[in-house]
This record gives sequence, structure tokens and C-alpha cells, in this order.
Amino acid sequence: MSASSSRADRANARATEGTRANISKLSPQGSSSALGTNLDSVAEEFLRYLTNERNASPRTLKAYRHALTSFRGENKAPWKKCTPDDFRDYLFAVMKRGQARSYVRLQFSALRTFYQFLAARKQLRHNPVREVQLPKMEKKLPLVLTRQQVDELLTAPTREPKSRSAPTWMPLRDVAIMELFYSSGLRLSELAALDVSDVDLYTESVRVFGKGRKERVCPVGLPALEAIQKYRATANVHSGPLFINKARRRISARSVWLVLKRYVRHTSIPISMSPHKLRHSFATHMLDRGADLRSVQALLGHASLSTTQIYTHVTVERLKKAYADAHPRA
Repeated sequence: MSASSSRADRANARATEGTRANISKLSPQGSSSALGTNLDSVAEEFLRYLTNERNASPRTLKAYRHALTSFRGENKAPWKKCTPDDFRDYLFAVMKRGQARSYVRLQFSALRTFYQFLAARKQLRHNPVREVQLPKMEKKLPLVLTRQQVDELLTAPTREPKSRSAPTWMPLRDVAIMELFYSSGLRLSELAALDVSDVDLYTESVRVFGKGRKERVCPVGLPALEAIQKYRATANVHSGPLFINKARRRISARSVWLVLKRYVRHTSIPISMSPHKLRHSFATHMLDRGADLRSVQALLGHASLSTTQIYTHVTVERLKKAYADAHPRA
């Protein structure tokens, strides 16, 4: 056997093991039995449709495949012969496992979209998923930082000593990451995917590809632009990925999350921190200062205004608290 074929065999073996590991991680019960079910040609055609015609993201494809294979683990009937009661039984089984309502609704959203595809492409006359009544989402208001807490977080990288193994530019990169998060309200995946060419210094904006690869342009504040420029000059980043790791490759979304959590430990912020809380804070502070809801919707890249409206509830609650604290006859 030649050395090249031996290397190829080892690579194939590693790829196979990696696939098995990914499948096992997806299972809500920690086993690969449900998701080990092979999807039929119709389901695979649906996933190709999402990829090629809907331009779905890898994350969306993963979630939809998970939903289809999870249902297949409970019900083996042909798709066209499934009844509303089949899906009610599946709903009961998922709820019995103690899954969050958001997880349940995501599963059924994928199944509903799949049956819409069957109706359009396979002449299916009836969508059985549509008759299933789903549990309502818990109405939890997003936690947001105060402006003082945001300031404390954004200055943490310059206050804390860096580790000896970290490049000198790393604290400047971390400042630029957090400044941009708060300045433009980006999603974690959107920020990690940015290239140098996506930031336009002249228009003070950043080009973002959001969910479904929908492009939008977000304004960037001067402090964030200055932080990005300082980081780029020190790290010698002139093209390719905007934010890099020590190996000078694109920083991963998980690494960005860990950066944020590390600096929170050096602040007085009492809540657990995630990049999404900076996005929540961006939207809420915009509305606090008088921005209209439609503008905030466009900046966040929300397809539906109802998704953005939750921030109005946060703002109203903050106003009520300020009134109760300050008014002598509240």
C-alpha cells in the first residue's frame, strides 16, 4: 500500500468518526439511535431545496435535519400517510422528555416547512402539522446591561493584564470585538464571519450577511471604528478575516463567547454574560434614546417586527421602574 493511499484511509476514518460524534451530540437524549435513522429521498430532497433555493445556513440545515430524524425515530410511517394524531403523539413524547418550549416549537417549525414543501412539490393536499396546537412560548424579557455596565465591560481588556502567551494585539482585538457588538447589534455568527473588506471606514458602516444570507448594512460608531483600526494596525491585519486568533486564522464563534465571559469576571456585572446580551442592550438603549421600532428592526436584521417588539416591553418596564423610583407619589 502506498503512503498516499494510507494517508487517505486514515483521513476517511477520521471523517467517519467525526460524523458519528456530531450525530451523537445532536441527540437530545445523548444517544445516536434516533438520529442514526437514515432519511429517505424525499427528506433529502427537501434539505437540498433548503440549501440551493432557500440559501439556508449550515445551522438551519442542521436544525431541520435534526427535526426530521428525531420524528423518524418515533414514527416510521411514510410522510404522506402521517396524520395529525401522529404529530400530537410526537409532541407529547418530546414534552415528556422535558424539552424547552423553544426547542419544541423549532422542531415543529421545521416539520411544518417540510410539509409545505411536500404540498408544493409532491402534490400533498393536507398538512397534518398545521392542526397540532403547540405550547406557547414563555414570555421572558431579555436581560440588558445598563450603559454604565457596558462601559465597564468595554474597558475591561485594557485594565486587566494579558497572559504571557497572548500576542500584544489580543487585548486590542477583544476591545474591538465588544465595541462592534454593542455599536451595531450584530449576531455572534455575523461578527465572527466578518472580513476586513466588510468594514467601510468612509461610510462608517459594516456589511453583514445575516440569516438566510440576507445582506444588510449597519452603521458603526466612531469608538468601534477607532478600536478596529487600532487593532488592525497593531495585529497587521489588512485582508481576509477581520478578527483572528493566535494562529492568525479566523476566530471561532465559541472563542468570541469565551472572550466575553473572561472579561465579565473582571467587572461588577452580576449576571451571566453572552454576546447576545450585548445585542439586547444595543436594541434597548436605541429605543431608550428615541429610535423608532422599524429602524431597530432593520439594524438587527429581524424578518418580523414582532421579534423586535419584545424590546419595547423592556423599555416600558425600565420606564416604570424609573417612575416608581423617582416620582414622589408613584
